[in-house]
Amino acid sequence: MSDAGTVTPDGAPAYDDALGPDDLLSGPLAHAILEGGPLAMAVSDPRLPGDPLVWTNAAFTSLTGYTAEEVRGRNCRLLQCEDTDPQVVARIRAALERGHDVQEVLLNARKDGSQFWNQLAITQLRDDEGRVTHRVGVQVDVTAEAVGDAARDLELSLMHRTADRLELLARVGEEVSRHLEYDDAVDALADLVVPRLATWGFVAMTSETGRLERVHVVASDPEHASAAHALGTQGTTWLMHSPRVAQTLAAGVDHVPMPLPVDIASLPGRTTPDELQLLQTLGLGSALLVPLTGRDRALGVLCLVHHEVDGFDREIVVTAAHLGRRAGVLLENVRLYLAERDAALTLQHSLLPVLGDVGGLDVAASYLPSGRRAEVGGDWFDAFVLPDGAVSLAVGDVVGHDLRAAASMGQLRSLLRAAVWRGDRPGEALERLDGLVRALDVADVATCVLVRWERTDDGAHLTWASAGHPPVLVRLPGGHVHGLDGGRSTPIGLPPVRPGTVPEVSGELPHGAIMVLYSDGLVERRDRGLREGIDALSAALSAVPDDASATQVCDALTDALVDEHQEDDVCLLVVRLD
Repeated sequence: MSDAGTVTPDGAPAYDDALGPDDLLSGPLAHAILEGGPLAMAVSDPRLPGDPLVWTNAAFTSLTGYTAEEVRGRNCRLLQCEDTDPQVVARIRAALERGHDVQEVLLNARKDGSQFWNQLAITQLRDDEGRVTHRVGVQVDVTAEAVGDAARDLELSLMHRTADRLELLARVGEEVSRHLEYDDAVDALADLVVPRLATWGFVAMTSETGRLERVHVVASDPEHASAAHALGTQGTTWLMHSPRVAQTLAAGVDHVPMPLPVDIASLPGRTTPDELQLLQTLGLGSALLVPLTGRDRALGVLCLVHHEVDGFDREIVVTAAHLGRRAGVLLENVRLYLAERDAALTLQHSLLPVLGDVGGLDVAASYLPSGRRAEVGGDWFDAFVLPDGAVSLAVGDVVGHDLRAAASMGQLRSLLRAAVWRGDRPGEALERLDGLVRALDVADVATCVLVRWERTDDGAHLTWASAGHPPVLVRLPGGHVHGLDGGRSTPIGLPPVRPGTVPEVSGELPHGAIMVLYSDGLVERRDRGLREGIDALSAALSAVPDDASATQVCDALTDALVDEHQEDDVCLLVVRLD
């Protein structure tokens, strides 16, 4: 019965001496039951060379198409076909050789070549001394059940693989979108995709002129990480002279991803010796190249490499093709956002003043754009000497984070400068600015604090007004910090709560005092409210030394309150009265 080809033990009887069916069965009735029963049965004699069949019943003939005469003396391996799983056959052989009974389901073929799933159960019969004398095999056609199970397994497998593909596409979107720099987004794409789909691979991006501008190589095996890093950083001859990369980039959206064997024979002629060694270390079997396509051109290429020639199945090819389209658009969006952000930053910095000599005061300022991509806000500061010798100090914030906010900031700063230059007091200047903003639709909403600084023998005389802006903080010698209260009105562009002249307040400032004007981005963030932020700023300002310069104070405050994940622009103006 075994298809393992069991060798007959020494001393076993010859085939002619083998036991017949009547010796195996207890009587004619039992023989008739087995012969005419519905279950296909066969008996083999493992003591004879090849473990041949010595008896089969009519159900066996009905199932397999083989008569008893056709199979007598042959091993039951005659039922095997090309699609029979060799691992199942090996398990049956191993169990029988250990003397165990066995049950397995395997694919067999009938005499006419048609296939069926055979649920095979083999029982080993022993003599009084425990030696196996015969093997009885019962065979049941379970094709319907097996096909149904296979269909369900296939359906579940497809569902899981589809879910995995969708999960990978979603993660690519999240990873690429959350990175603030273009190179980081490119690296994140390769780091996420390559280990999931290939032995190693890379993402190569080009500029609008076709020049290679970023390459990131990733290996799935951590032991090859250094080789991947070296290949991506020590030279690009291997990439620049790759005909398939060039063809993929040229074809763009028309390229059809298809895994192909790596052209190993041509590598020595288009790589350096060091690059060739690194490529061989990573593994060279087959490659799958996918263009990373934006809206109108190929931005780069994703190359997946497997160490086996047939390492990529159809599911990976489909997944890679989807990734090429999705990732290309995402990377193009990152590039566009960063271009807009750079333009807004350039505009904003061009509108901010360059501080020179401001009436002999020690003045320092800092502007830090938010870490969010294109979200450049309308924060500004200003400090200049008026015709009468007083100094005008201001910090403002236009609501919004885009080019419009940056442009509106420039207009508001110019309008406020003009109002102050003509001689308007702080309250009057903010009232005039509010009227112009609402009449000319210059900006939606803005906040601003304006201070007029006049030097006195004892220090300085201040006059200030605030349009919805956080309070100015003053540090007195010794470390006491307080806010300049009063003089508050609604933000610029909003109807005033109490119509009339914008209020303003005056006060005195002693020598050695430090005044800090700032935008809310310095003190307010998601995990900290405005009041808590102002308290933190007061504590940091109190901690600076009495003799700290304006620049030192500015640096100390930004170090204490600004982190790498700042969500809003930060504008800070520090004035010290020596």
